[in-house]
Amino acid sequence: MPRLPRVALAGLAACVLVGALSAPAGAAAPARRHHRAAIPAVEAGLAPVGLAAPISREVVEPGSAGGLVVLGGLTAAGTSADGVYALDPVTGSSSLLGTLPSGVHDASGATIGREDVVFGGGSPATVPTVMSFSPPAGGGLGTGSVIGSLPSPRSDSASITVGRTTYIVGGYDGSAADPEVLATTDGRAFTDVARLPVGVRYPAVAAAGGRLYVFGGERVGGGLVDLVQAVDPRIHAAGVVGHLPEPLAGSVAVALGGTIYLAGGTSTVLGPTTPGMGVTAVAPPVTNGAATVSTIWAFDPRGRRFLVAGRLQMPVANAGAAVVGGRAWIVGGELNGTPVSAVQVVEPNRAFGIAGAPGAGSPYFGAELLIADRGNNRLLLLNAAMQVVWRYPSPGAPPNPDGFYFPDDAFFVDHGHAILTNQEENETIEEIGYPSGRLLWSYGHPGQPGSAPGYLHEPDDAYLLRSGQITVADADNCRVLVINPDQSVAHQIGTTGVCQHNPPTSMGSPNGDTPLADGNLLISEINGSWVSEYTPQGQLVWTLQLPISYPSDPQQLGPDLYLIADYASPGQVLEFTRQGQITWHYDVGSGPGALNHPSLAERLPSGVIMLNDDYNDRMVAIDPATGALVWQYGVTGQAGSGPGLLNTPDGFDLLMPGGLTPTHPATG
Repeated sequence: MPRLPRVALAGLAACVLVGALSAPAGAAAPARRHHRAAIPAVEAGLAPVGLAAPISREVVEPGSAGGLVVLGGLTAAGTSADGVYALDPVTGSSSLLGTLPSGVHDASGATIGREDVVFGGGSPATVPTVMSFSPPAGGGLGTGSVIGSLPSPRSDSASITVGRTTYIVGGYDGSAADPEVLATTDGRAFTDVARLPVGVRYPAVAAAGGRLYVFGGERVGGGLVDLVQAVDPRIHAAGVVGHLPEPLAGSVAVALGGTIYLAGGTSTVLGPTTPGMGVTAVAPPVTNGAATVSTIWAFDPRGRRFLVAGRLQMPVANAGAAVVGGRAWIVGGELNGTPVSAVQVVEPNRAFGIAGAPGAGSPYFGAELLIADRGNNRLLLLNAAMQVVWRYPSPGAPPNPDGFYFPDDAFFVDHGHAILTNQEENETIEEIGYPSGRLLWSYGHPGQPGSAPGYLHEPDDAYLLRSGQITVADADNCRVLVINPDQSVAHQIGTTGVCQHNPPTSMGSPNGDTPLADGNLLISEINGSWVSEYTPQGQLVWTLQLPISYPSDPQQLGPDLYLIADYASPGQVLEFTRQGQITWHYDVGSGPGALNHPSLAERLPSGVIMLNDDYNDRMVAIDPATGALVWQYGVTGQAGSGPGLLNTPDGFDLLMPGGLTPTHPATG
């Protein structure tokens, strides 16, 4: 057989590669069928504190002690940056490590040995320069050096390291696409290992099973592509093996837990948006026919499937990213062409669901969320996909003879067949049938505050006890009542009208009375910032003064562990013990993580802390491990009643299958 030229061999190898990837799973043994394990959805969060200044198109590499190194990038002024920074993505703290020999953006990079290496980029024109940076051993600021040159100028590329080899994929030489896939082990010498069938700039690249997968990109001259190209460097072959669900460029691709996840980017297919999702707007704006998207796709190489695994809290494209400790950190990027300072985290988490399932990426996957939307005088029930599946009042519900005004809190009772809600400024407590909306029971006189039998003044946190009685913090009367089903008062804690902390005789404006596993009540007092445990008969068990300004709705997490919100601006969330030890503290003063009068915080079964951020007009969930905001419903600071909008949400509850209420299991 005559020897074929290299081009022909490459084409033959590409056919072999594409054929192998196109073969159905288990083709070598057709009698045996393989079960594909479900792919976990992702927990995607926005770090509470972002970068000191917006940046995009930078190189990000793993740093020391779980941190990141950020090199170069494009500033908000449109200039190429030369700074090298160390970034702690959890705390948001950053420090200048030094500078590169020249400013650069749209480069790719890798950590090779102890060097952070930057390949090509725009400076501002496309350059072939290879630069490296290593922090000085003795401390102080360092200066990078030029260590070599790519075979030709290249910007807009992506790089991936497999073992000890770094591959540079895609890009642009200043006039045309560069389809050659380069390999290097030292950042100084480069070899061609394959040639992409379709040359693209701004692709996303990840590796699995010894192959490189190249997702989307942009053709030189314009036009996004939906191609998935695969490269097998072992046989010097590349081929088109599939298509994305939408054309994408500038996405981030990372391998986490054996799965490739593709996040964000720019798309020209503007699919349906999720109302209330994220911190930017109800729907992203469109620029030149394209928009920055938030979707995170899970890619299954065997089945060549793309499954929705979650969404970024802030849509970004052309961001830097690195994987540290099983988490992918996405730094900066652009929202519809404008650089941002956001730092985001993505990690697989089965508690957030299964990729491809409705609601994948939700912290309450498999459950439904009830929101007391106080400013809109309504209750909303959301499924995990953040779709409103029930509301009250509604045209189909019977009219409420007491009216429905100022719902401050709402909790499921009777195994999910009814909702107990207190209307604080309407001076009433109501039990409403679910889903019928029929008024089942009420206490108080609508719009008439008072302290006589049958009257309330600013009732807060009405709970159904296992005894069938109802407890409520009657705040402005400075007492907690335990009410029988026949509306008689079984017990009163505190002296009516005496609003000072003098247990067990009196208390200072109670606003929380959470039932505990031992049958007692956990009571918060506004005056003096006290939290106390009482028996329903009014005997004091313990009391503690907390270092916050306005304690709100304490919850029990464990035998001696409690959670509370500080109803202030900026607000806080604390975990504490009866001895006053603060075991966890969330206190963010500015940025998207800052809270404005949060009134209720509870730990969900997924481990995250959900809370209503009242004056920011949103519900949010925070991961205590990273401090990241991992879920949001409502647009920050934008009150409204339309799709995805809230107005001063002041209470919530979670309903699991079987009528379980995991955030208050000690209630009736």
